[in-house]
Amino acid sequence: MGEALLDEHAVGKLRWRCRRGLLENDLFLERFFARHGACLTPRQGQLLEELMQLSDNDLMDLLLCRREPAGELDRPEMRQLLQLLRSR
Repeated sequence: MGEALLDEHAVGKLRWRCRRGLLENDLFLERFFARHGACLTPRQGQLLEELMQLSDNDLMDLLLCRREPAGELDRPEMRQLLQLLRSR
């Protein structure tokens, strides 16, 4: 049996929470939700919430591959999520 998925309401709340001040970040996030919103797991939702704690510039650096996750963010599951966020 596969991992549970976030329901539509939870995805909507997460999408709202992921709105950013920088258009570039919003474009990455909108593309991510368009592609992966219907199949997000609760854990991926938690990881996204963690990324949303970053400043806009720090998030943009991660999304544009200007830097890689460090410290507490440097975990395999976070790297997997970033790969999905970065994919074109």
